[in-house]
Amino acid sequence: MAVEWVVAAGVFMAASAALWGLSAWMTRRIEAAVPSNGRFLEVDGERFHYVDEGKGPPLVMIHGLMGSSRNLTYALAAQLREHFRVITLDRPGSGYSTRRKGTGADLPSQARQVATFIQTLDLGQPLVLGHSLGGAISLALALDHPHAVSGLVLVAPLTHPQRMLPLVFLSLAVRPAWLRRWVSRTLTVPIGMLSSGAVVKGVFAPDPAPADFATRGGGLLGMRPDNFYAASTEISLVNDYLPEMVKRYPQLRLPIGLIYGSRDKVLDFRKHGQALADKVPGLKLQLVEGRGHMLPITATERVAALVEQVAKRSKPVASATVLHPPFALASK
Repeated sequence: MAVEWVVAAGVFMAASAALWGLSAWMTRRIEAAVPSNGRFLEVDGERFHYVDEGKGPPLVMIHGLMGSSRNLTYALAAQLREHFRVITLDRPGSGYSTRRKGTGADLPSQARQVATFIQTLDLGQPLVLGHSLGGAISLALALDHPHAVSGLVLVAPLTHPQRMLPLVFLSLAVRPAWLRRWVSRTLTVPIGMLSSGAVVKGVFAPDPAPADFATRGGGLLGMRPDNFYAASTEISLVNDYLPEMVKRYPQLRLPIGLIYGSRDKVLDFRKHGQALADKVPGLKLQLVEGRGHMLPITATERVAALVEQVAKRSKPVASATVLHPPFALASK
């Protein structure tokens, strides 16, 4: 029996090493296909990757779970950069931004990180757009750091706790942390390559996904080990903080725009959109009939129009700095 256990352990370690090496090789291939395309900025020991384009009042855009800035620069930024200075960031642990061990992944921590990012870039009080999980972080930002935001544009946001993860994100439900780390380093990339088509289809449903979403839209980046680990960690924490946030929603007084697809398969507009509108004085939910979760790509014009509407009410405060700060000009 002891010999059998030793053999089994040896096989497991060899297989893990092989999968680890395969994942590292495939990660390099992914990063070659989808390289960083913006600037880097050091914020509290983390390296933020972001894209800064356009002129006008500042607009900060925050992507969702397993996403990156490319989800929002794919089409939406081009619609907005004629009228806004659009800063689209990779959240810590996503895209090309780092999340070190010990850096918080919960909603209040991420909101604090974004607030510090805004302060470091000297953006004043920008308008903030958040998609999906980025919407939850935007709400936490407005609640905890009201000085850092003049208005919110919430696109299919996560707003309330839910018992089950959306089906398309069930693979992220890995606990405890040591198992999450092992899965991320060994199984994430190979399984992701095999299932990526189904995952992308599920996120976009019922809308068709663009043929180039994996590269131009950044879809491939979410399959890398560090990105999987970060996403799995943060989604395991959201229900710890959303209940308290829900109690505070009636306190929100800043201009807010809220938009959902009527056929969103990831987050139900009734449980998250209308439920939020019912708690925030004066907030109205806009529905895009027949559309799903990825409105920044599938309903770009409607989202851009909502940004313009909220901007007229919020009057975002522009940065006092005319030129981009020198320390933010570091390239890839």
